Amino acid sequence: MSTIALTREISPAIQRAELTYLARTPIDLEVARRQHEAYERALEGAGCTVQRLSTDSTMPDSVFVEDMAVIFDELAVIARPGAESRRAEVAAVAEAVGHYRPVRRIEGPATLDGGDVLVVGRTVFAGRSTRTNAAGLAQLRAIVRPLGYEVLATEVDGCLHLKSALTAIADDVLLANRAWVPSADLGGFRVMDIDPEEPFGANALRVAGGVLYPATFPRTRQLIERCGIRVVAVEMSELAKAEGAVTCCSILIPT
Repeated sequence: MSTIALTREISPAIQRAELTYLARTPIDLEVARRQHEAYERALEGAGCTVQRLSTDSTMPDSVFVEDMAVIFDELAVIARPGAESRRAEVAAVAEAVGHYRPVRRIEGPATLDGGDVLVVGRTVFAGRSTRTNAAGLAQLRAIVRPLGYEVLATEVDGCLHLKSALTAIADDVLLANRAWVPSADLGGFRVMDIDPEEPFGANALRVAGGVLYPATFPRTRQLIERCGIRVVAVEMSELAKAEGAVTCCSILIPT
């Protein structure tokens, strides 16, 4: 099985990216681009085929391509972003994803960001956040439940997306900042808690038997490695200023 890693170049307007929980600080565009290119090389090193989409100055957040779609074995769910300014990003991603999966769409007034959806086997953790509403979760459940997926909805509090607080690092192991998803039903999985000094350390991208993980969280990285999981550290410091992380910058599509 091969994997397409759909990415999108960084907009020259990323300094205007939407922010919810962080104060705005200057982003060095050239450094951000170098870090993003290194991230793409790490994906290629993990065996992915990178397919990069273009962007422009009208889409400041477009590098965070994950929010536009959720991939399942049987189909792709095309999102309807909670931030109206991001809805122009959807069309190009839907077209690209449509080459690999049949697509279903979240329809308004529902909203759903891909960063609020974590698929682990046949379990789907879905976060209700400032970007994803109850109607979006209901539509997602209606689409995937007939395919045998169980959708577990939870409130997200204190961070932008569910995957800021919860990701999978193995088939049965979740990496979590439980303070940001206090009501989440994590039964059936082993849970590794992030180091308390690294609250943003729960975002890891699982690829090819290991994970891509931000270099800025060494304490949590050590916890992951002690479980025998291979970690590839990547620099994400500039994109983190726009509330980005390692899952945000790609859509992985097994083919």
